[in-house]
Amino acid sequence: MKSDIEISQAADMKDIREIAARYEIDEQDLELYGRYKAKLSLDLIKRRKSKGKYILVTAITPTPLGEGKTVTTIGLSMALNRIGKTAACAIRQPSMGPTFGIKGGAAGGGYSQVVPMEEFNLHLTGDNHAVSIAHNLLAAFIDNSLHQKNPLDIDPSSISWRRVVDVSDRALREIVVGLGGKANGQPRQCGFDIAVASEVMAILALSNDLQDLRRRLGAIVIGANRDGKPVTAEDLKCAGAMAALLKDAIMPNLMQTIEGTPALVHTGPFANIAHGNSSIIADRIGLRYFDYLVTEAGFGADIGAEKFFNIKCRKSGLKPAAAVLICTVRALKAHSGKFRIIPGKSLPLGLVNGDVETLVAGLPNLQKQVENVRRHGVPVVVAINRFPTDTDEEIQAILDAAKDYGVEDAVVHDLHTRGGEGGVELAEAVVRAADKPNSFQMLYDDEGVTIEEKMEKIVREIYGGDGINIEPKAAGQIAQFKEWGFGDLPVCMAKTHLSLSHDPKVPGRPTGFTVPVREVRLSAGAGFLYALCGSIMTMPGLPATPGGTKVDIDSDGRIVGMF
Repeated sequence: MKSDIEISQAADMKDIREIAARYEIDEQDLELYGRYKAKLSLDLIKRRKSKGKYILVTAITPTPLGEGKTVTTIGLSMALNRIGKTAACAIRQPSMGPTFGIKGGAAGGGYSQVVPMEEFNLHLTGDNHAVSIAHNLLAAFIDNSLHQKNPLDIDPSSISWRRVVDVSDRALREIVVGLGGKANGQPRQCGFDIAVASEVMAILALSNDLQDLRRRLGAIVIGANRDGKPVTAEDLKCAGAMAALLKDAIMPNLMQTIEGTPALVHTGPFANIAHGNSSIIADRIGLRYFDYLVTEAGFGADIGAEKFFNIKCRKSGLKPAAAVLICTVRALKAHSGKFRIIPGKSLPLGLVNGDVETLVAGLPNLQKQVENVRRHGVPVVVAINRFPTDTDEEIQAILDAAKDYGVEDAVVHDLHTRGGEGGVELAEAVVRAADKPNSFQMLYDDEGVTIEEKMEKIVREIYGGDGINIEPKAAGQIAQFKEWGFGDLPVCMAKTHLSLSHDPKVPGRPTGFTVPVREVRLSAGAGFLYALCGSIMTMPGLPATPGGTKVDIDSDGRIVGMF
């Protein structure tokens, strides 16, 4: 089979104006970036009422093998169009850090991908750069305020606003700024995060319109003054300039799949310290112009889907009609705990040879993740992403188990190698599930539930743990945030994505664990608190052989070597 980039470059792409016109989006509502991508006017939201059904794609707990969540999201939208529905997908724009590192891109793969994939995975329309500049402008305003006799009386030791860059660079994790004498600012410890970890990215994703974006930027808390009161971007008089830098970035990007299905690509917040979903604005537009909008949440259902339900849907007021939960035979085998998988190394033979007993040992992870979605009142369809090494007996074992878990349906798809045609049965199952009665509900209420109770509820009901252990530093931060008036915000739990627990080495469905909360931080502009449960990396490093070593341009100026 051809590589992803070879498939992408061989695709018969249509002019993006043609794609838009097919779904009654006028050219006047497009801001063109070449022939194959455009930004969409926010006026589209005002012109129609919402009519579409909102479909979430989530997964079992991720493994290094990959489960094919993005492939399924993109392919399902194509398959829905093949059965006579109008559908689009809404996905995140990737960071270029992982693109040139170890993970690769995020445009899907095979014959279920967004094209042109090299443009998708690189600069696209510059949104990530706009986020970086807006974020770093605020960082510069903070240090300038300290230099200019500190009129806000900011306590330098309280400053939590770091800098960002869209490159994986471990050398920037911890730095000292202001070296070189008095003219170069006040020396203090600082550091860099990857751009998609910026609160500005989370704000962009959760804003409902430009004025909401402006308000949220102003609410960013960068630290405290010496009296212990919060200092905001509004106090620094920087929020207006930040909004100006993001005026175009708030417009979603329109692209196309390999079969000409519309793809809304917008924002890429981290799925740990943020909510890991594409933008509310893209979803609002999609639900007005298509019968079905298929969107994806980062990592497994215990992380991305939980945050989709309790943070994103809370902010947007939108209600999902159904959820698709992805699994693979080999990933479920990995959750048996019998294998050690090392990225870049050959897979253990037990993962690629038929072994129903080992598969069954990993099924409790699927069961728990199904429970996590159903806990929110959303109908579930289990989708098995089939690989050539899977046996019929293994597939049947998953189908039988899934139906015992109370799902609406369980089907096999082959979207990667056959495109939309390989997902027709899945599309039909999703339509049936989305037509069922829906009792969507949040895990906890906005008010009357403490920060501690929210964290406890997530750990007990979603992770399956015994509770939380709040360390002294976190307890002090919680008390401060309550004093500042942020006690009613939803909580974003930042933990490993590789386990239902906080320990990445524990696969399957662990029990009897208590999650440590070592720190709690505030994203006041985005409108949530995030609790650090273990060591969370916000600036990745490059591997021994970075993916970028394979990327080049050929004699015709085409990009080669990308996946």
